[in-house]
Amino acid sequence: MTYQPLLISFDEAAILREDLGKDTLMGKALARDIKLLEAYMATGIEVPGHGEGGGYEHNRHKQNYIHMDIAGRLYLITENQAYRDYIRNMLVAYAEVYPKLELNVSRDSNPPGRLFHQTLNENMWMLYASCAYSCVHHTLSVDERSLIENDLFKIMVEMFVDTYAHDFDIIHNHGLWAVAGVGICGYAIQCQETVDKAMYGLKGDSVSGGFLAQLSQLFSPDGYYMEGPYYHRFSLRPIHLFAEAIERRQPEIGIFKHKDGVIQTTTYAVMSTAFPDGTLPALNDSSKTININDEGVLIGTSVCFERYDEDANLLSMADHQQDVWVHISGKKLSDAVAKTSEIPAFNWGSRFVTDGPEGEKGGLTILRHRDVKQSDTMALLWFGQHGSDHQYHSALDHGHYDGLHLSVFNQGQEVMHDYGFGRWVNIEPKFGGRYIPENKSYCKQTIAHNTVVVDRKTQNDFNTATAESRFGELHFFNADNTEFQGMSGIVREYYQGVDMQRSVLVANVDGIENPLVIDLYRLITEDEHEYDFPVHHNGQIIRTGFDYDYNTSLKAMGPDNGYQHLWQVAQGNVESGSLVSWLHGHSYYSMVSSATNGGEVIFARTGANDPDFNLRSEPAFILRQKGKSHLFANVLETHGYFNESIEASVDARGKVARVEVVGMDEVASVVRLHFVEGQALTFAVSNQTGGKQHEAHSVTFEGETFSWVGPYAKL
Repeated sequence: MTYQPLLISFDEAAILREDLGKDTLMGKALARDIKLLEAYMATGIEVPGHGEGGGYEHNRHKQNYIHMDIAGRLYLITENQAYRDYIRNMLVAYAEVYPKLELNVSRDSNPPGRLFHQTLNENMWMLYASCAYSCVHHTLSVDERSLIENDLFKIMVEMFVDTYAHDFDIIHNHGLWAVAGVGICGYAIQCQETVDKAMYGLKGDSVSGGFLAQLSQLFSPDGYYMEGPYYHRFSLRPIHLFAEAIERRQPEIGIFKHKDGVIQTTTYAVMSTAFPDGTLPALNDSSKTININDEGVLIGTSVCFERYDEDANLLSMADHQQDVWVHISGKKLSDAVAKTSEIPAFNWGSRFVTDGPEGEKGGLTILRHRDVKQSDTMALLWFGQHGSDHQYHSALDHGHYDGLHLSVFNQGQEVMHDYGFGRWVNIEPKFGGRYIPENKSYCKQTIAHNTVVVDRKTQNDFNTATAESRFGELHFFNADNTEFQGMSGIVREYYQGVDMQRSVLVANVDGIENPLVIDLYRLITEDEHEYDFPVHHNGQIIRTGFDYDYNTSLKAMGPDNGYQHLWQVAQGNVESGSLVSWLHGHSYYSMVSSATNGGEVIFARTGANDPDFNLRSEPAFILRQKGKSHLFANVLETHGYFNESIEASVDARGKVARVEVVGMDEVASVVRLHFVEGQALTFAVSNQTGGKQHEAHSVTFEGETFSWVGPYAKL
């Protein structure tokens, strides 16, 4: 038999069959899929008409392709004829109605398909249905193949490459799904001409479009995708599924070696941004719940283990996921996990990941520290390009406008967090499951992030063209000493006449159980401004180091730029410093901050001017200062333990008493941490650029001279 299924050969199916009933990751995956498929098959064959995004019809079409794909692989593995019949009957049912269907109604920038409100979903349907078709192709009659191919798949292909030709070659995650869907369908129906359009683009040049162009142009040299981890992980599915099909049908292309193994590089880029609990950080429009159990990351974990090196972190990823892809690569990974007696939690280490096609548009830095108790602390600083680019596609509009925002994770939870996107995915009553209006009016605004707002305005004037023309730069990154790591980024003119530099140190300090996160945010300007430094957190306020007034009636913090969505709950004046402490989970957190006379701390909560209750109600506090050039010096301390069930509370007060700004100029910033027991530690960070930040420094503040070599130091 010359025809082989696209992603799993008959011989491989026999190997996977050995895991049926076993207590391995593969065995569990097979048992789960069998259970899911049997339950769904019991609902019968249904091809619904048009519906709204996220509505019944949408979800039924989606579940149909998901379960056809599962059924295809399970038919080959289990040889259960019912699974084959299910696919055959479903595809025939679609083929009988598809030519007669009018286009759906689109309420999105993406044009509609015949089944879904946007072609993106139709691309996904065709990709998975084609994989399922390839699994039963050899069992179908000539007439059945003709019906399915001519009245379903070929009409779909024509719509994507002809009707919507202007969208087919876009370099974008939607474009990836388009070329992968068409290419896999071409292989399934044995039409090389269709495959070539998907592989090389409609012009056949591998530059203006096609899968090879996507792989070559979409990612930075470090594999980062401009829209951020949420959309990046979504791109992994079409990449790996199409690449696997290419490797099996056209191995001479060497797809897994293309552009120095970009498929591995970009897959690892997503994985390496994950927080220790597996969730992905919210950069640009992002879900707060997407994690490494996502199907794209799951497939990538298995494929990379087979196609590239057997990285120990992939074993750790699989152990965390407790799952593998039902595929021969997943079988290899499952077997490796079963043979390994002790697998530590994944740790991709501290790293700098570049952004931009040539790595020239800033990026993100990550510092990770694992202590002797195997507890992880992670700090992520973002200063890359705007996550949208209007030259590609109007749908590529997921970028946020600011830089230098910081996320911190430790004790198993995100401590300083980003809101993410404003969207109720597939919940039709909530604005059709699309991005809600508050996504623009709040979630994309600078005040919604952990970075500085100048004069209560959003960075880059909330203007896409302006934001696209700017990006940050790496100031320094050093993770050589795991006990004292540092990272720093600079953005210029995100506000007219204001440059900003943020330096973050993760430092182990004797006598303090968890690493301190020392955050120095410097604003450089010759003009007077008002600066707001928001800290978004979860949990309950425990204490403050200043008096405040609680408001008995609420009002919004301002009329626009996201402030209109923040209730001003309380406020207090601070003169020489501030302390805000809160409880989240089992841990206490204290933010100890410097301040000058006239400083203010404002407690806020999302939900103002939100009549449809679209926003989550979340707390924040805002450090407000006025002046010209200014340094926000903050220390985040994690301390103590709380367990309500056993009524235990230990070390509810932290050990950092106050933060003093010793001095700040164009050469360096020097701060001193004072502890409750009387001792003090001094830290210095270089403010010089052009390579001078790595050289020797000497500054004098208030008659005291400080000297060191390198971008930062503990003095």
